Amino acid sequence: MASVSRANSSGSKLQLYSYFRSSCAWRVRIALNLKGLDYEYKAVNLLKGEQFSPEFSKLNPLNYVPVLVDEDIVIADSLAIILYLEEKYPQNPLLPKDLHKRAINFQAANIVCANIQPFLKLAVMNYIEEKINTDEKLVWAQYHIGRGFAALEKLLKDFSGKYATGDEVFLADLFLAPQIHAVFTGLKLDKSEFPLLSKLHEAYEKLPAFCAAMPDVQPDALKP
Repeated sequence: MASVSRANSSGSKLQLYSYFRSSCAWRVRIALNLKGLDYEYKAVNLLKGEQFSPEFSKLNPLNYVPVLVDEDIVIADSLAIILYLEEKYPQNPLLPKDLHKRAINFQAANIVCANIQPFLKLAVMNYIEEKINTDEKLVWAQYHIGRGFAALEKLLKDFSGKYATGDEVFLADLFLAPQIHAVFTGLKLDKSEFPLLSKLHEAYEKLPAFCAAMPDVQPDALKP
């Protein structure tokens, strides 16, 4: 596993175990950027199976990225990591004060976590390809992810503004941005079917904290 160190003037020892294409790690990178937190980027090459190394398995027995290490605290799972960062570093809050909007943010994040992102996991896609066939893998993913996107369109229609739940960036946006990008560029879903998500996608591409978290600018990104 490779690592790139970015010293933190505050003395923090945050370490993020990440893979540049992982949407789960991607959303954590956005959170760190929004809160202005420096961290050590520790690359885990999922294609080479580095997530199954004894070193990484001690950090996360499920062998997934991301993992955040804050001195003696180890947290796996992107939502748990982001909520931990929100509690410890309250600057630039990621949750609105309004309880209703806060609940919508949690709901949108959960739709991504439970109903969309799992269908893009490398292990899941490889399993479908192995047990059925390559063509069915794409059709299966498009169907289930399309349902999730349709649900998000309905959920957010009465709350969205410039971003998912208004004119400020909150938790839902961190989960939506990587997933929308991955689906529109990878699965080639028809953007016209999801006008709200398409609008958000364009808005996210203009935000520095989001752009700095993009896969192609990460230390472990594949170079041409």
